[in-house]
Amino acid sequence: MLRVGDLLAPERVKVPLEGLDKESVLGELVDLAAESAGLAARRDEIHKAVWEREEVLSTGIGNGIALPHAKIAGLGTIAMAAGVSRGPVEFGALDAEPVRLLFLVLGPETAADSQVRLLSRISRLLSGESLRQQLVSAKDARRFCEILGEAESAI
Repeated sequence: MLRVGDLLAPERVKVPLEGLDKESVLGELVDLAAESAGLAARRDEIHKAVWEREEVLSTGIGNGIALPHAKIAGLGTIAMAAGVSRGPVEFGALDAEPVRLLFLVLGPETAADSQVRLLSRISRLLSGESLRQQLVSAKDARRFCEILGEAESAI
């Protein structure tokens, strides 16, 4: 089973994200994921794939969470990035509430099942309001990962 903590190290987390709009925060997460996964040269392609997926249906799932994701041709394994926005971001979420927590998941075209299971795991993990508040309040990326790891170990 894929664990969020195995895919999300502090260098793949940004606290806080600089942007306050959907396109900016998605761009920051794409930059972070592309750089840390050795895909910086494919940044524009990845951004386009993430944005095209977002235009189909918002990945704002409610409760201040967005799970943007895309399938990337030639990607060898799932890559992730996460961030906490410095303020509310209008995301067109299902509950019409702004987003603060964002988890970007990039998956190989051949690993759709793994990507869906990981997105589901993140959603379940973030179902508790207390954890969401702790993550939003994390002082830095290292603390964000510690909080997430402790919560994931408990489920």
